[in-house]
Amino acid sequence: MAVLNFDAASTEPLADLSEPIPAGEYLAQIVESEMKPTKAGTGEYLRLVWEIVKGQYKGRKLFDNLNVQNPNDEAVRIAKATLSAICRAVGVGKLTDSQQLHGKTVLLKVKIQTRKDTGDLENRIRAYSPKPDGSLPPAAKAAEEPAAKPLPKDDSDPF
Repeated sequence: MAVLNFDAASTEPLADLSEPIPAGEYLAQIVESEMKPTKAGTGEYLRLVWEIVKGQYKGRKLFDNLNVQNPNDEAVRIAKATLSAICRAVGVGKLTDSQQLHGKTVLLKVKIQTRKDTGDLENRIRAYSPKPDGSLPPAAKAAEEPAAKPLPKDDSDPF
């Protein structure tokens, strides 16, 4: 038995973590990383734990497993491409330790997919972008700017 002085009304209950979050874009940071052996024991993967830092799903975790050492060359290529996208999003050019990725906020594009082994729905991170700095993307800027005036026609131009 443990003696506690706890008032449940003073704390929000734990959300249902069994359901994936809706597809969308979320600000998140890597909060954990480690190398782990693959299930088959033939390689290693980098496990990254992301935590959403803002909005309704603040505190929810998402996971990336990057097969950085694997006999499947395509798995390694995908892992390296993903790691490159993450490094670029957080501003790390040369990665020597996964700790360099921790605590840097990025914008994740998250999708929902069905697991092949269980049929359950799960979240998958599909894109990594630098944290928005408040500036508009080029397409939005162009939409805000007035249309360019046509140049006066020059009849001497042969083209």
